[in-house]
Amino acid sequence: MGLFNKREGGLMDVIRCDEKEYLIWKWKPSKGDGNITRKENAIRWGSSLRVKDGSVAVFVYKQKDGTMQDYIEGPFDEFIQTKNLPVLTSLLGLAYDGNTPFQAEIYFINLALVNQAKFAVPFFDIYDPRFIDFSVPVAVRGTMTYNIVDYKSFIKLHRLETFDVDTFKNQIKDTIIRHIKGYVSAMPTKENISVIQLEKQVSRVNQEMDNVIKSELENSYGITVSRFDISDIEINKESEGYLQLKSVTQDVTTATIKAQTDAKLKNIHAEQKDYEEQLRIKREEGQYAQHLQSQSQNIGAFQTEKQAEVGVAGAEALGKMGANGATNVDLGNSNAGGNGMNMAGIVAGMAMGGAIGQNLAGMFNDMKQGMNNINITPPPISQTIYFMDLGNGKHAQYDINGIKNCIINGTLTKDTLMWKQGLEKWIKASEMPEVNNLFISNIVPPPLKN
Repeated sequence: MGLFNKREGGLMDVIRCDEKEYLIWKWKPSKGDGNITRKENAIRWGSSLRVKDGSVAVFVYKQKDGTMQDYIEGPFDEFIQTKNLPVLTSLLGLAYDGNTPFQAEIYFINLALVNQAKFAVPFFDIYDPRFIDFSVPVAVRGTMTYNIVDYKSFIKLHRLETFDVDTFKNQIKDTIIRHIKGYVSAMPTKENISVIQLEKQVSRVNQEMDNVIKSELENSYGITVSRFDISDIEINKESEGYLQLKSVTQDVTTATIKAQTDAKLKNIHAEQKDYEEQLRIKREEGQYAQHLQSQSQNIGAFQTEKQAEVGVAGAEALGKMGANGATNVDLGNSNAGGNGMNMAGIVAGMAMGGAIGQNLAGMFNDMKQGMNNINITPPPISQTIYFMDLGNGKHAQYDINGIKNCIINGTLTKDTLMWKQGLEKWIKASEMPEVNNLFISNIVPPPLKN
């Protein structure tokens, strides 16, 4: 079949989209002079269809069952015939005699285009939950990147015959503004932060809104959001509400810091007082323990002292017994004016004498044992310290046993210079009699041969 329709006498249509940037574009047939025909949905049999890679052509037509769609994904460049376009068999069957134009609308959807849309939430008032009398204007700005991946879901959510790109973009922006405005407005109360701190919450707001926006736009509009970025949360710092809120907040902050500082100082003083009390208790416990240790170490002397005090007290009491005639023996001559034998005095004297004797005996016994238990440690025998020259201005000091070991291991020879207290200068080891004798007594015989 040629390029010209024999019955119509017109040029066959080339169905294609030559737009460089588009999201959805509707094709319309035209005559040779470029004017749009009144039958803009009439598709001529034998027309060619060209679909670029990354695009899909959507045929929308009506049947008894309702509106139908057929999809042809690019790349595609062929004449519309049933043998190479079986998906249009039902559509072509509507054409009379195979040549009569059939009715269908054709839309091209760009699947490869990555759209980037900037959005801005204009200034809106936010109230601080602690100071509800002051409203602060806040604005939010950012960028979103999206494209159409599932075109069937996209077509299902939108009527292509009434689709308008500008209206579509405004709907997306309105959705973004609604979600961000709602979240940011509730953030001071929900997160318990001041409004003037919102400009530092960009990362948090972006993190919370990312999943919300992506899910909403995919489910409601059929687009896939690959990137969502909030770049700035701006506070109108020249507004009256901001200036008043900042002033009040600073006063509250200053008062809070002062209260916290006072509380910390109070805690420090309390901790210091507790620490001093603990030190006092430990000091007294240490003193008491030292006192008990001293008593334990001197228990013998302590007992002797107490026994001596008892003996002296007994002796004084015994001496006073005769002052009132307690020791006078009267056999009971009442006519002579006597009182008879004073048995109570005699018994008391005997008891006192026994106690004194027992205490004195114990005292002398303890003194005797104490004398026997005295450990007399003789003073240590003073040892002579010998200085040995090591060369290079260095020396080492040893006692006599150390000198002997040096001779054994060969570090000390008869020519080694030595010095000890009392010498005016350094002398050879062989000139020191006690050291020289060690050389003589340190002769070791050679090993016996088998």
